[in-house]
Amino acid sequence: QVQLVESGGGLVQAGGSLRLSCAASGGTFSRYVMGWFRQAPGKEREFVAFITRNGEFTYYADSVKGRFTISRDNAKNTVNLQMNSLKPDDTAVYYCAANDRVGGGSWSLYDYWGQGTQVTVAS
Repeated sequence: QVQLVESGGGLVQAGGSLRLSCAASGGTFSRYVMGWFRQAPGKEREFVAFITRNGEFTYYADSVKGRFTISRDNAKNTVNLQMNSLKPDDTAVYYCAANDRVGGGSWSLYDYWGQGTQVTVAS
């Protein structure tokens, strides 16, 4: 069973950048497809991006395509989310998630979740 801990959230002005990190422990990290999701107040959890086990394939929600980049380092057991050109609509709690079966945009595919990190984008 893998444990996930996110970091890197904070307050940033619109147009700025943040880099989120998720550190994994307790499992063989390279076995897991890794995803990022977010949830804004009063809204459902929303898919952001996922990356396959070896990092060969990535997939993004249309709302973040071209602005966010997901990457992983299997030697360091980390997955990152580089967020550029941030908008107030990106304000949310961001969650890292893992599953050992298949990549996808549905939160129900993911078995393991971090506690989340708050990202606030001021206009």
